[in-house]
Amino acid sequence: MHETMLCAVGNVATQPVYRELASGPSARFRLAVTSRYWDREKGTWADGHTNFFTVWANRQLATNTAASLAVGEPVIVQGRLKVRSEVRDGQSRTSADIDAVAIGHDLARGTSAFRRGGRPEPAAASPRPEPEWETPPTTEPSEPAEPTATAPRPSRTSAPDTRPRHPEPALMT
Repeated sequence: MHETMLCAVGNVATQPVYRELASGPSARFRLAVTSRYWDREKGTWADGHTNFFTVWANRQLATNTAASLAVGEPVIVQGRLKVRSEVRDGQSRTSADIDAVAIGHDLARGTSAFRRGGRPEPAAASPRPEPEWETPPTTEPSEPAEPTATAPRPSRTSAPDTRPRHPEPALMT
């Protein structure tokens, strides 16, 4: 199917509205995208026209959007463009919506601290341990020319997590 995918960089213009629907969670907010240009006469950057988009998020993206975004925050939205035209009260109106695939803070304009969201665990499934970060095993010849001593590999389920932890950056105000 041919769709118009776009990436919009702008600011959250309205507080995200979260709703539980029969098809699952849904959230929407308005995104303000303002063009910037260099004004040669004044020798400064100037704001151009502002476009407003209604951004729609579904399922887990909707839940995370409602929990993470606030008015005025810089964001990047990737998704499918939907342009609608309708006649309301005798006037023709056109709106542009973005059916979001991904939404995130714009790190070119500030910092953000990522926290992995909890997924609902199926009742019958047992919890899986978090995989360790390790190099995949390499293929070795069946009979090495010289015997080499190697340290035993730690078990995936019993080894403590020894990865270095980085402190969370301070939030900009």
